[in-house]
This record gives sequence, C-alpha cells and structure tokens, in this order.
Amino acid sequence: MTDTAMAIDSQDPWADIRPYQDDEVAEVLARLAGNRELLDALTRYRLPRLSRLAPPLARAVAAFAIRRETRDVNSVRDFQQRVAYYMARMIRTSTDDFRVDGLERLAPDTAYLFIGNHRDISLDPAFVNYALHTAGRDTVRIAIGDNLLKKPYVTDLMRLNKSFIVPRALRGKRAMLAAYQLLSEYIRHSILVDNHSIWMAQREGRAKDGIDRTDPAIIKMLTMARRREERQASIGKAIAELRIVPVSISYEYDPCDLQKARELHAIHTRGQYEKSEFEDIGSIVTGITGHKGRVQLRFGEALDSRFDTPEAAAEEIDRQVVDGYHLFPSHYLALEALGDAPELVDLSDVTDADRSRFQQRLAKVPGELQEWWLAQYANPVRNRAGRLT
Repeated sequence: MTDTAMAIDSQDPWADIRPYQDDEVAEVLARLAGNRELLDALTRYRLPRLSRLAPPLARAVAAFAIRRETRDVNSVRDFQQRVAYYMARMIRTSTDDFRVDGLERLAPDTAYLFIGNHRDISLDPAFVNYALHTAGRDTVRIAIGDNLLKKPYVTDLMRLNKSFIVPRALRGKRAMLAAYQLLSEYIRHSILVDNHSIWMAQREGRAKDGIDRTDPAIIKMLTMARRREERQASIGKAIAELRIVPVSISYEYDPCDLQKARELHAIHTRGQYEKSEFEDIGSIVTGITGHKGRVQLRFGEALDSRFDTPEAAAEEIDRQVVDGYHLFPSHYLALEALGDAPELVDLSDVTDADRSRFQQRLAKVPGELQEWWLAQYANPVRNRAGRLT
C-alpha cells in the first residue's frame, strides 16, 4: 500500500463498506450504464424478445434507458427520489394497504438504529425508508450482507441506495473480528456523529419459518466500538447511546412464501438446500412484483441502559417485535388449516373474501410443501402466545 493510499484510508476508513457519497454518483451511474451483466438482466426482464433476437441492440436500448432515467441524478438524494417514485408505484400495484404506526413517537431530528424482523430481502428496509420519506424525514443507511453482493452491479445499486456492507464471507476468526470492529465503529459513527439513522435485521437471513428472533451476537457487535473506546464501558450504556428501536413489519401475504416452503422442506427431508446462482436476485424481484395484500409497519420504543447484556437487549427487541407484529386473517387461517392450537384461532375479523383468497393461494401450493407454507403464517400467532421456544 502506498503512502497516498494510507492517507486516503485514514481519511475514509469505511470506504470499502459505506454507502456511496454524492461525489461518487456520476461515476457509478456511468459504470452501471455500461455494465453488460446488468444490461442483459434488464433486457431479459423488460425486452425478452429483443434480447433473444438482437442482444447488442437490446443492450443499447437498456443503456439508453438507464442514462435517460438518471440524467438529472447528481446526488444520492436524487437517486432515492427516483426510488421513492417506483416504491410508490409498487405499493399501488402490489399491496392493498400500507399502514405505519409509532413513527410519531420518535424525534424527527434524531438518529436511531432500527432493528427489525426480516421477511423480504429488499422490501423490509424499503418500507421503512418510504415511511420516513413520506413523513419528511431522512432515510436510513441499510445493512446488507456481502453474500447478496455477488455481482458488481448489484453492489453499485445497493450502495447508491445508502446500503453498507456487512461481512459474512471472510475466513478466519481474526479477520472476522477486525471486520466486525470496523462495522461497529461505522454504525456508531453514523448514529452519534453523522446523526444518520440505520436499519438492520435482527438476525442473519430472513425468518423463512415466520419465527422472529434476535441474535445476541448482533448486539455484541454493535457495542464493540464503545467497549474499545472505554474498556469499562457498560453494555447498557452503549445500547442506550445507539438508540436502538425495534421495528415490526407484517405482510398479509409473502410473495416468496412458496420458495421459502420449498427451502424449508428440502432442509427437513435432505438436510440441506442449495441455492441457484441468481436465486437471491430472483427473490428480490418476486418480493417487489408479487402481491402482498396488506402491509403494516410499527416502530417501537428506544432501548435504554437497563438492558445491560446482549441477551437482555435481544429479549427486549423480540418482545417489541412480536407485540408490534400485526396478525392478519391469513395468519389465523393458516393456524386453523394446520388444526393446531384451536384456542388461538381468532376468526372474528375474517371475511368470506379473506377465506376465499387464502384458499386460492393454498390450492397452488404442492401438497408436500403445504405444511411448511402454512407454518410461515401460523408461527407468528404461536409466537405471540408464547407457544414457540
């Protein structure tokens, strides 16, 4: 490493993991407009016939479209304004209702560390961002695992949209420890110095079985930077300083529920599940375009210094996430279909239309996957009642 590189690193220690900044936007957009893999992916989705018959022409059309759509984008905020337009259209076309609760209790000029349950790869933080945007607040920086960033163009798109990278593929305890220390420092700096909110999932990966649980290891990582600054600093103090706010998101229907059931069934019957190369990207597309019914987002209350161990903090996040999770008719109908815990089945708000819609979706699920499909919706009811350990 040269002296110049070392100087740059000292000025920007998080350059390799942080979101892109305004002065990097033009270069990144130019790179995206010339990325052949991105252009091929767009043409296969939007121009399938032309992409088969005349691939070079299809790529040229896609490149022109990218340049046209981003011609007035000169900053990260500009880019997110475009994202907000498409997000609003997605909500109109793929949801029946979107409601937000609890945001009014949080100070608009204060940064928070939102820790939420995780059902959809891209939409969980996207709904949080949309709620903040429509309330006139700044959007969050989003934690995203490097396992999802297998293509350079995906990395560029995510970092343009204020995502920062969480390492998951490093080998060796020392390398992981150093990476997590850097990540902890970045998150703390974002909250306390930049006054910029962050969203991250309560555990690695989506809760494919519908059971929301916080991994205490995440809390340990979050407090690493504070404990390094002051050896005797309590975990409770570090947690309070980060202003951790649990967030619950509930989908009446999960567009990826069949894929999740297939994965759970494979793990149960064969002991493993091998993802295809582009499966995560496919899940992102399915989540965005698929019908979700009603969606409800609830912001909780910030944790204070009373939660002075990673386990205590994780338990409080779980309590708020589970209590804030909205149970739709689909959840109770799934529990009824399983014939389990009939005393928990509340059909008071279930209409004939709800039941018909549920039965139509269930009928499309192969028989061997139905139990796993139903469990995704039934488990939040069991979780609320304390029937899951």
